[in-house]
Amino acid sequence: MNEIKTISIHGAREHNLKNISIKLPRGKLIVITGVSGSGKSSLAFDTIHAEGQRRYVESLSTYARQFLGNIKKPNVDRIDGLSPTISIEQKNTSQNPRSTVGTITEIHDHLRLLFARIGIPHSPKTGLPIERQTVSQMADRILSYEQGTRMYLLAPIVRNRKGEYKKEIAEILKQGFQRIKIDGNLYQISEAPNLEKNYKHNIDVVVDRIVVHENIRSRIINSLKTCLTLTNGLATAEIINSQSISSVQSMDDDTTNASPQYIVFSERFACPISGFSVSEIEPRTFSFNNPAGACNNCDGLGISQKIDERLVIPNPKLTLNDGAIAPWFIPLSQYHTKILTDLGKILGFSLEDNWCNISEDVQKILLYGTNNITYQCFNRNNLNTNFSFKGIIPSLEKRWKESDSKTMQEMIQRYMSSSPCVICNGYRLKKEALSVKIDGMHIGEVADMSIKKAQAWFNQIPTKITPKANEIAKSILTEIDKRINFLVEIGLNYLSLSRRANMLSNGESQRIRLASQIGSGLTGVIYVLDEPSIGLHQRDNTKLINTLKHLRDLDNTVIVVEHDEETMLAADHIVDIGPEAGINGGKIIAEGSPSQIIANPNSLTGDYLSGKMNIKIPEKRRACNIDRMIRITNARSNNLKNITASIPLGLFTAVTGISGGGKSTFLISTLYKAALRIVMGSRNTPGIYDRIDGLEYIDKVVNINQSPIGHTPRSNPATYVGAFTPIREWFSNLPESKVLGYKAGCFSFNVKGGRCETCEGNGVTKIEMHFLPDVYITCDVCNGKRYTSETLNIRFKEKSIADILSMTVEESMDFFVTIPAIYNKLKPLKDVGLGYLKIGQTANTLSGGESQRVKLAKELSKQATGNTLYILDEPTTGLHYHDIAKLLEILHTLVDKGNSIIVIEHNLEVIKTADWILDFGPEGGDDGGKIIAYGTPEDIAKEHTSHTGRFLKNILKNKQSAENVP
Repeated sequence: MNEIKTISIHGAREHNLKNISIKLPRGKLIVITGVSGSGKSSLAFDTIHAEGQRRYVESLSTYARQFLGNIKKPNVDRIDGLSPTISIEQKNTSQNPRSTVGTITEIHDHLRLLFARIGIPHSPKTGLPIERQTVSQMADRILSYEQGTRMYLLAPIVRNRKGEYKKEIAEILKQGFQRIKIDGNLYQISEAPNLEKNYKHNIDVVVDRIVVHENIRSRIINSLKTCLTLTNGLATAEIINSQSISSVQSMDDDTTNASPQYIVFSERFACPISGFSVSEIEPRTFSFNNPAGACNNCDGLGISQKIDERLVIPNPKLTLNDGAIAPWFIPLSQYHTKILTDLGKILGFSLEDNWCNISEDVQKILLYGTNNITYQCFNRNNLNTNFSFKGIIPSLEKRWKESDSKTMQEMIQRYMSSSPCVICNGYRLKKEALSVKIDGMHIGEVADMSIKKAQAWFNQIPTKITPKANEIAKSILTEIDKRINFLVEIGLNYLSLSRRANMLSNGESQRIRLASQIGSGLTGVIYVLDEPSIGLHQRDNTKLINTLKHLRDLDNTVIVVEHDEETMLAADHIVDIGPEAGINGGKIIAEGSPSQIIANPNSLTGDYLSGKMNIKIPEKRRACNIDRMIRITNARSNNLKNITASIPLGLFTAVTGISGGGKSTFLISTLYKAALRIVMGSRNTPGIYDRIDGLEYIDKVVNINQSPIGHTPRSNPATYVGAFTPIREWFSNLPESKVLGYKAGCFSFNVKGGRCETCEGNGVTKIEMHFLPDVYITCDVCNGKRYTSETLNIRFKEKSIADILSMTVEESMDFFVTIPAIYNKLKPLKDVGLGYLKIGQTANTLSGGESQRVKLAKELSKQATGNTLYILDEPTTGLHYHDIAKLLEILHTLVDKGNSIIVIEHNLEVIKTADWILDFGPEGGDDGGKIIAYGTPEDIAKEHTSHTGRFLKNILKNKQSAENVP
C-alpha cells in the first residue's frame, strides 16, 4: 500500500479564502505566512484543523456523538490525506486558578507519585522524620549498631501532656513492668514521684534493656511488639554511648553524663514526641485539586482574600469629608458622618482633617475598631449613651461574609486584595502533605523552584536516597526529567512548576502546551500552531525551532502560522497567502521552500526575507530630556533585584530582554499600576518600590494589552470602539422604524426587543464538548443573524442591521462614508491594520494581537492630550513585516504629538526604531531582574553582556539598507 505523502485541499472557501486548492507535504515543518487578515488562520485552523476535529467526532459512537452535537463542516470541497489534528492556539490560555505549569505538563502528577512513594514525613514541631516500619525492619535498625551498644527499648505512653497519670502508672505496674522514665529520669515504678497535674509530662515504660549482639534478634522483636501494643504502634530505642560508660557501671546506673540518642519507630506515620500524625500517604495526598490534599482554609488555591487598608484609604491626602475612606464615600452618608463626628470629639480629629494628618493610633481605631472599649456620646435625643466602634475593616469583612447580595459582595471585593494563605503559606496543601520531604524539601518548595533549579534538584536525588528508594524512583524521575527537558529546550527554564496558568503570557502558554505534546509522544498527527515564537527573545528562537523539528521528526506534520524570519527560513515548506487582507486576500501568492519564496517576484514575504524591502531605521532619534523622566527607585517585586531606573518621556521606549527577565513585572506590575494609582486614582496595588518621581509630567496612562475585548459572542469591534451605537441610532431614525415605533434598542442584540430570543442575540448556541474545546453552533432560528425577521426587514441602502455587522471595516467605511458619526469611529480600526475584520466579528474569535489593536484603535479615536503615557505589551503579535511598518508609523505619530510610548518587545524590527531601550536580564527567573543596559539602540549594541545588543549589532550594521516601502 502506497504511503500518502500530501495533504490535498480542494476548493477551500472558508471566510475570505478564494476557492483555493493546495497540496501540503506530510511529515514536514510548514509555515503559513502573509499579511494580517489574508486568510492564514482560515486555512490552518478553520479549514484543516476544523475538518480534522469534525472527522474525529464523526468516528465516535452514536451514543458519544449525541452528547457532542453536530460540528459544522468547513466550507471546503474535500481534503485528502488528513490525519487527526491538534491545535495549539494563542487564545486558549486557561483561566482556571487551579491550573499550573506543573498540572498542564503532567509533571505535577509524577511529582505527587514521587513524594507518595519515597517521601518521608517529618514532624512540623520536632523536625524528626516519621517512618512507618515493620517490626522486622525495626530490629534490623537496632542490630545495625555496633555490637556492645547498650540501649533501652521504651514504650512512649504519654507525650507532652498535662496530668497526674496515677491510674496509668498503676496499670503499668500491674502488667509486671518494673521501670519507668518520667521527663527523662529513670525510676522504679513503685517509687515513681507524684506528678504536677498542671505541667506537661513525658512518660516511657522501660520494656527491655539490651546490649546489641548477633543472637539477640528474637528478644528484640518480642520487646518491640510489647512496645507497639502498649502505645498503639510506637516504640523508642534510647541508645547510651557505650564508650562513655565505665566498666563498673551497669545499665541500672543512670548517672552517666552521656547524652542519649533516640531512634523513633512507628507502625504508623506518627511522631511519638509531638503526636503529629499522617494518614496513609497516597498521590492524592499531594493534590490541591482533591479534598484529601487541598488546604482547608484556601480550598487548594494557595491564596486568600482580605480587606486591604491601602484600598480602603487609596488617597491619604484626602480629608474624611472628601472621601479618604473610599467605601464610605458615595458621598459620605449622614450615618457615617455622625459616627465620625462623635469619634472625632472623643479621639481628637475632625472631618476636615486629611487622613495622613490623623495620628497612627487613631487611624488604627478607625480601621480596626475600639476593641470593645466603650465611649460616651449623646444620641439624637441628647441622652448620654455608651457605644463601641467595630472599625471600618471588620464591618466590611462581616458584610462580605454575611451578605447574600452579589452586588454588595462585588462592591466590597473592590477593597480586597489577594495574599498567600496564612495556613498553607501559599503552597495549597494540608500540613500533612507538606510534612513529607525528600532531601529536606516538601513538594510545595520543589514546585516553587525555577524549572532550571528543579531540574538540577531532580538530577541529584539518586545520590540522596537509599538504594531501595532509588529503585522505586527511577522510572518516575525519568518521566519528570523528560518533560522538564522539553520546557528547558523551548526557553521556559525561568518559570516555576507552581506558576498559575492564568498568569502566563499567550506565548508562554502555547509553548508549555507544545512541550506537553512532545511529551505525549504521538506520531502521525497534524499539529497546527499559532505563532509559537510570541514572547520569545531572539536568543531562544533556535531552541523553539529545534523543538518544532523534533515534533516533526516524530513522524508528525507541523503547520505553523508564523511571521518570524528565522522560523520561516528553517521551514521545509512555506505558504504565502495574500496579496492583501480581507476581501483582497485569500489567495495563494507563493509556496515552496524558503529559497523559492525569496525568488518569487509576487511574494511580499519574499521581498522582506531577501532584503528588497525592510523597515527603515530612523536617520535621527529623538533626544532624551533628562528633566522629563519617570524614575522608579528600588523596585523589587517578583525577581526584580532592587532596581532603580529612569524612563525618558516624550520618546518611543522599548523594554527588552530574555523571557522572564523582569520586563512585565517592572513595566506592568510596578510602573503602570503605580501610575494608574497616582495619576488616575485607581485602587489597584502596584509592585513593591520605594518611590516614583516624574508622574507629574503625564495626565493619563493607558495599558493597551492583549486581553480579550470581551468573552461572549455579543462583544465585537463595532461595540468596543463605539461605532455600533450611532449605527443603531441611524437605523432607528429611518422612516420604516419610526412608523413601527422601533427605537435604537430594537437594533441591539443585548436587550429584548428586536433580537432573536432563541440564541439571545448571540447568533450561535454553545455546545459543551467536555473533553474537547466548546463548539458554537449557528442558531437554527435566526441562522446566525442575531435578530428577528421583523427587525431584519428594516433596511438602509438595501442592507439590514445584520448585513452591516457582516461587513469588514473597509466595506463599512465605504458604506457610511457620508455619515461622520459612524465613519470616524471605524477609521482608527483601518489605521491600525484591521480593515479586514468584520465589524460584528465576535470577540472570542480575535487573536491577542487583534484584540490589542482594537484597543489601540479605540484610544486613537479619543481626544489626544499630548501628555499620555501609552504602554503596549508586544504590539507586533500576529503582524507581518508590512503590518509592523504601518503600526510603527501610527505609534511614532503619537510620540510626535508629545505623548510617550513604552513597549515590551522582542521583535528587532521594532527595537531598532526605538529612541531609548531598557534591557533586562541577564537571564530569566531568579537569574534575571537586573537592568543590563540602557540608552539608544546604538548604545545597547555596544554592550557585550546584553543578548539584545548582540542581535541589534548585526541589524544596525545595515543602517544604509533599502528604503521601507509600506
